Amino acid sequence: MRHTLPIAPQFYVTAPQPCPYLDGRMERKLFTALQGENATTLNDSLSQQGFRRSQNVLYRPSCSECSACLSARIDVSKFVPSKSQKRVIRRNTSLSRRATSPWATEAQYDLFRTYLDSRHADGGMADMDVFEFAAMIEETPIRSRVIEYTDDVSKDLTAVSLTDVLSDGLSMVYSFYKPDMPRNSFGTYLILDHIEIAREANLPYVYLGYWVPGSQKMGYKANFSGLEVYTDGAWTPMDDPERFRARRHPLSTDPIAEQVANISLPDTRPTT
Repeated sequence: MRHTLPIAPQFYVTAPQPCPYLDGRMERKLFTALQGENATTLNDSLSQQGFRRSQNVLYRPSCSECSACLSARIDVSKFVPSKSQKRVIRRNTSLSRRATSPWATEAQYDLFRTYLDSRHADGGMADMDVFEFAAMIEETPIRSRVIEYTDDVSKDLTAVSLTDVLSDGLSMVYSFYKPDMPRNSFGTYLILDHIEIAREANLPYVYLGYWVPGSQKMGYKANFSGLEVYTDGAWTPMDDPERFRARRHPLSTDPIAEQVANISLPDTRPTT
């Protein structure tokens, strides 16, 4: 009798490039393709191990000089809004939420360009054209949603989040919003509203991407109670940001072979 073994995902490493979060550091990513009939299972499993999705790729930082980038998620059951976060919610009561299929529109792209030109004009996505934007939104092999926020008064599209629905939570893949209304703190509001969506759907976590100790760009994530970070193979409550700064040391990084060997892959063999 002839037997065939399941094909395990193949992992690769990107070439080093300047780190967008910490000056003077070089960034490198470990990644694998996300495709086929087992894409959802693989995405769920690797997301729970600190990976993030970008279109048809799952990736995780694997830098040779440090391991400061930590995947972050909010434990919905332990989240309690602060006084300032309650004010953010009140300031945005005029926004209406609408979840749609992952389909790009001109209104989304216009808002995206306004956001990038104001907040990330020198970032890696600064030159993204409308076709690349459509690919970012639409190329997904898993259950994804575009969540739009529209102002009830002006009827303007105000904020957008590309969000994946995982078995254990919501993953905020990418968000953008009107940059000229800082008092509304739209970035914070989107996270707060996703916590509410997860609660309504009985999903325990909201995945936020990466938190980087020492990076001003990522510092706001530490303001949410119930925050956990993935470190040393487990999710750990982020109760004191200072204790994670040691991960910027070169010796804090395991060799690539060890990292790959320690990844737990889902069993995708047929049950019959």
